[in-house]
Amino acid sequence: MSRVIPLVPARSLSPGRASADRPAALEFTVPPPLALYIHFPWCVRKCPYCDFNSHAVRDGIPEDAYLAALVADLEASLPDIWGRRIQSIFFGGGTPSLMSPTGLDRLLTAVRARVNLSPGAEITLEANPGTVEAERFAGFRDAGVNRLSIGVQSFDDRHLAALGRIHDATEAQRAIELAQRTFERVNIDLMYALPQQTMREALRDLDTALATGVTHLSCYHLTLEPNTPFAAHPPELPDDDTSADMQEAIEARLADAGFEHYETSAFAQPGQRCLHNLNYWQFGDYLGIGAGAHGKLSFHDRVRRDMRYKHPNAYLESAARGEFVQESREVGAAELPFEFMMNAARLNDGFALDLFERHTALPLDVLMPRLLAAREDGLLELEAGRVTPTLRGRRFLNELLQRFLD
Repeated sequence: MSRVIPLVPARSLSPGRASADRPAALEFTVPPPLALYIHFPWCVRKCPYCDFNSHAVRDGIPEDAYLAALVADLEASLPDIWGRRIQSIFFGGGTPSLMSPTGLDRLLTAVRARVNLSPGAEITLEANPGTVEAERFAGFRDAGVNRLSIGVQSFDDRHLAALGRIHDATEAQRAIELAQRTFERVNIDLMYALPQQTMREALRDLDTALATGVTHLSCYHLTLEPNTPFAAHPPELPDDDTSADMQEAIEARLADAGFEHYETSAFAQPGQRCLHNLNYWQFGDYLGIGAGAHGKLSFHDRVRRDMRYKHPNAYLESAARGEFVQESREVGAAELPFEFMMNAARLNDGFALDLFERHTALPLDVLMPRLLAAREDGLLELEAGRVTPTLRGRRFLNELLQRFLD
């Protein structure tokens, strides 16, 4: 089995009585923490590996109409989150940095006027390197963004071209330097196991990123996602063993540099972890607005997942009708152990057992037999009220997660 594997998709479990196989009915006394995700679906050009809901700009971005739809979407969602405080905001895409600073300021002002936003909340904006976006950084900061995540992917021009990126290494360096002068916190996204990439080249990318002095790095293994050009016409990639060696070498070098490997693909200096993503991994709640945005909300006696209309035109058309949610489903109690573990098992330092009870409203005995079995097989440690995946559990995450499926 390869040591570098994608997560398995969620499947429903059989409902029934309260046990490891049949969880009890839900009853939340206090809901999990709440975050806000805002999706911006446009980009300059669609990368051949990308399966996100992103669409290349052709005839310009209808920014005013889209911002108005986002505000209306938020207003329509207020009854579902009334009285709850939002801990963080994340602008994802697509390329949210294509939005004008004026538009972003208008949107954040509208958000603050409608929700209870925590003082000093983490507000992250994803950006791609390039002169046009970089010149807007000061305007984004003034609008309230305090964390920037830059999709660099590589500092090698040959690899950037193979990935279909619109920037080169020089533009990436320039964007990082400007971001560090502008924002309190900066993240760099890097990818490894790229087409024809060698170990030396992967580590050179990492060393270049470390030399910038950023305090957070997201390092992703390139995977061939379905329905992408790379899946239809696969490039020549390093084999599984080479890719796994790259992963181990990257983890070791980051540890030597003082970075905490706190999630499968996330590394941070002490105190610099991404709070918004931590909320996902701890099975917190999140309201997702914008084209194709997903959300998960907990109510007194149920958990619900929603998805907005996906294509930007469909989303704008639905907004004109006062409709935003294309799909909505209740997550059955029997599904929650797997859904919880699919997120929490990604945390390298694990989770406290009582987090499961607080964020699923299920008794711990629903989960415990499977935790004990996974411990016996060397996939996790269970000690002092805490669950921690072992190195084997982290390397073979699918094998661990399958223990929580019937």
